[in-house]
Amino acid sequence: ATKSKQGTVKIGPGMLQLADCIIAAETCEELFTPNSPHITLALNGADIITNGSGSHHNLRKLDKRVQLIVGATAKSGGVYMYANQIGCDGGRLYYDGCAMVCVNGQVVAQGAQFSLKEVEVLASSVDLAECRSVRGAFMSRCEQVATVPAVPKVEVDFRLCGDEFLFPSTKIALRVHDPMEEIALGPACWLWDYLRRSNQGGYFVALSGGADSTTVAALVGSMCQQVVKEVAAGNATVLRDVRRITGEEDYTPTDHTELANKILYTTYMGTTNSTMDTRNRAKNLAGQIGAYHLDTNVDMIVEALTKLFTMVVGKTPRFRAHGSTDPRENLALQNIQARLRMVFGYMLAQLLPWSRDRRGGLLVLGTANVDEALRGYYTKYDCSAADINPIGSISKEDLKRFMAWASTNLGYPEMNSVLQAPPTAELEPITEDYTQLDEVDMGMSYADLSAYGQLRKQSRAGPLTMFRSLIPVWGPGTARNMTVREVADKVKKFFFFYSINRHKMTTLTPSYHAEDYSPDDNRHDLRQFLYNASWSWQFKSIERLHDDVEADAKKRAPGGAPIRSAD
Repeated sequence: ATKSKQGTVKIGPGMLQLADCIIAAETCEELFTPNSPHITLALNGADIITNGSGSHHNLRKLDKRVQLIVGATAKSGGVYMYANQIGCDGGRLYYDGCAMVCVNGQVVAQGAQFSLKEVEVLASSVDLAECRSVRGAFMSRCEQVATVPAVPKVEVDFRLCGDEFLFPSTKIALRVHDPMEEIALGPACWLWDYLRRSNQGGYFVALSGGADSTTVAALVGSMCQQVVKEVAAGNATVLRDVRRITGEEDYTPTDHTELANKILYTTYMGTTNSTMDTRNRAKNLAGQIGAYHLDTNVDMIVEALTKLFTMVVGKTPRFRAHGSTDPRENLALQNIQARLRMVFGYMLAQLLPWSRDRRGGLLVLGTANVDEALRGYYTKYDCSAADINPIGSISKEDLKRFMAWASTNLGYPEMNSVLQAPPTAELEPITEDYTQLDEVDMGMSYADLSAYGQLRKQSRAGPLTMFRSLIPVWGPGTARNMTVREVADKVKKFFFFYSINRHKMTTLTPSYHAEDYSPDDNRHDLRQFLYNASWSWQFKSIERLHDDVEADAKKRAPGGAPIRSAD
């Protein structure tokens, strides 16, 4: 103010009028809005529009981002320069970079979407005369220019273009990762950023031989692969972080399995209810990744706590398979196994590096997926209770597809063996006529849970709206050809379990944010955690709609017969 002798300043949109071009800017989410500023700015003559964005990664989001950037200059002409943050910002979000330069609807430069680099710089040459020619040839645009509100300009005595001749950059082929690659790279980069910034000695995973813990361990393996590639490419910052984390001043990683053995610790914590199949799968996978793996049983501490309970109350709880008719006994005996694994897991995380004469402690990784969290199908304060969770907002269906992809592309073939095995918690005794299976326990499939989650969060659907939405998708005449009654019962069952388990959301481990239907309480979902599980008004409304749909079906069916009714 002293130099410019200026006492006031205008606040709001503006453009920089340089000697040879006009530069303007919009910010981050404005690109995604219906009336994006770039429309008005381009009509006001802005040659170059910049966007310094903080757009976090979501699965399948880059496609939309690219479409909007390409569309901005395809309609309006000109240059769009898009820059985005890279890395973890100390929370659940990961910013995936992928800077771009787009000219007249064509991408001429694109940065990496997932990178361990601190900074990435793109350079391209553009022909501003060509941009103005494209605009001048679009007559309808010229008519709109005459009526658009004027944007103030600030004159700057500076020339952007030099005198030397440069060939304009040409269109490039876009690089858009497959969603399975996104799962492999996004959480891996997030895990590395979290590890190096927390200054811990590595990660601990309670490896059960099941799909979720297998995927988490594989993501740490993917992280090690990315780190080794960056070191080989000459990234001095990554190398410096590796040496600090491992405590080895002269260490230069060249083998990702060797690095994993230094910073990934896994333990199989079996009980009498565990099988050799899961035990072997955990051991084999850890070996393929390179993790430091332990195989142990925790029956001793489970039995000790059960005996203490019996001594205190004078009664001994039994499993259903051993004759119990009260579901509370069966559930309590399952929960105590899961909770004790969490307690022992944290002890291992604190002392395993000490036992190997290595520095630091370990961050404990959670292994619960978004669908099980939504349904509440996990024990509160079990292995879902951890420091961070790289799969906590990824659906089970995507995790299955990722396992098939990763078994080949990450070089962990044991993941395919895990994928072929039916999901089971292995918390109940196995008998000749009973084996515990997750989808049977839940009373619903993972595919159905994924559909419920998207409707509940992204479509903001309650019981009645969800029922109305699922009838044309699952009901009579569809591929699933369910009766209207079956659809109604499924929706009611989901909301019953969702409501009685909603309290578990308050203790969810902070998770990598990969989907917009994450149930993460008080972070991405602000709904209450105490519901009336009877849903009296909503369920009555479902019944009324069911009756209306059935009555309408009877009228339209030949001979007045109902269309496949279960009633």
